[in-house]
Amino acid sequence: MYIRRKIDQELIQWKTAKKHKPLLIRGARQVGKTYTIREFARSFDSFIEINFEENHQYRDIFTGSLDPVILCENISAVFMTSIVPGKTLLFLDEIQSCKEAITSLRFFYEKLPELHVIAAGSLLEFALQEIPTFGVGRIRSLFMYPISFSEFLEGSGHTRLVNLIRTAGPEKPLQNNIHELLLGLWRKFAILGGMPEIISSYLQGTDLVECQRLLDDLINSIRADFSKYRHKSPVALLNEVFLAVGVQSGQKFMYSKASPGTNHAQIKEALYLLITAGLVIPVIHSPCNGLPLGFGANHQKQKMLILDTGILQRILHLNIAEYLISDNLNLINNGPFAEQFVAMELIKSAPCYQPAELFYWHREAKSSNAEVDYVISRKGSIIPLEVKSGLKGSMQSMNLFLKEKKLPLGIRISAENFSSYGNIEVYPLYAVENLLEAGDYHSPHNQTLNTPRKPLTA
Repeated sequence: MYIRRKIDQELIQWKTAKKHKPLLIRGARQVGKTYTIREFARSFDSFIEINFEENHQYRDIFTGSLDPVILCENISAVFMTSIVPGKTLLFLDEIQSCKEAITSLRFFYEKLPELHVIAAGSLLEFALQEIPTFGVGRIRSLFMYPISFSEFLEGSGHTRLVNLIRTAGPEKPLQNNIHELLLGLWRKFAILGGMPEIISSYLQGTDLVECQRLLDDLINSIRADFSKYRHKSPVALLNEVFLAVGVQSGQKFMYSKASPGTNHAQIKEALYLLITAGLVIPVIHSPCNGLPLGFGANHQKQKMLILDTGILQRILHLNIAEYLISDNLNLINNGPFAEQFVAMELIKSAPCYQPAELFYWHREAKSSNAEVDYVISRKGSIIPLEVKSGLKGSMQSMNLFLKEKKLPLGIRISAENFSSYGNIEVYPLYAVENLLEAGDYHSPHNQTLNTPRKPLTA
């Protein structure tokens, strides 16, 4: 079962352009890169998929000349399929296993721009670090993340609900029965997470208990991949730091608590590898003194989040029955779980042509501490976001931030319906996507970043 993704439309636009830069689809393991490209390939007359990890012999094709014309002749001979520019899609999967193939991408744009070429790989970011000039300006990157809540709704046949959410707002709340229905769907989605295998299985009739087992299988496969980084960091330490990120979710990441007895440099390296692999998402402290939010960001103060809420709840061994059947809204939106969900929805809603960064604001003072969960930019303004428990909660940090920064608007995200309290607008958890205008995201420097920044020791 294929679930339509937002990136599908970007792929269609790329296909219809007269000249095409080769596409590099970047993202963590199991977020749906290969499946999406195979589905997209249905719109072409012919399709050739080369998986360098599955068949190492394919690497030999790229050991000689990297001239695209010669490469296409050789590929056609191996696969017994003609490659016709404009009609054939060439897909180079697990391309991190063949650095020469990565290097070849730039030449396709220079010498054969009419041909549609897409590359992807689960551990691609590590390979790109070793090829710093792999094709700047000649290759286009698209970043993929797990399935979003709106994609889940559409995949489950709730397109009408998606449209209702998009047209709702603080001045136009949803009917209470619709709001309660969406909260129930949100609970299930937050527990399942957005990994395509899990969502697809659930929508095809797999029950929640079996989905938990599938999540365990997925976590085990992710951990098995840690052995591929072992020349840079011990597998045991990677496992320990990965678990520590889950335990410390929603808090400033403390190296001293991640692996007692291990020095900070080793923990920092393990954390950097997990971020590079896309499994951990950093939330960086910003002084919020102006735009872009990345200006003056303090990388010594970071929160760390696991890529997916489904993975998080399995790591933390949460009682999913309580979340599903409880009427206590404080429970379904308590602690880091909802905060994690909001973070990932912000990332999934961002433009796919650059890696998004998340920011938060924190002030430490003798008299009072204050923290705003996330800060975004919208229409050229800084907007603070607070994820609150249930239907009530103190807004002291939000009000302090607005006063200190002289800003007119704050947003509270909770289990409430759309509403407003003075200069604070309320958005329900299922409507995070409404917060971002198309193309209006908190890019760190308004430019594409190729690799994550190494986190500094706390």
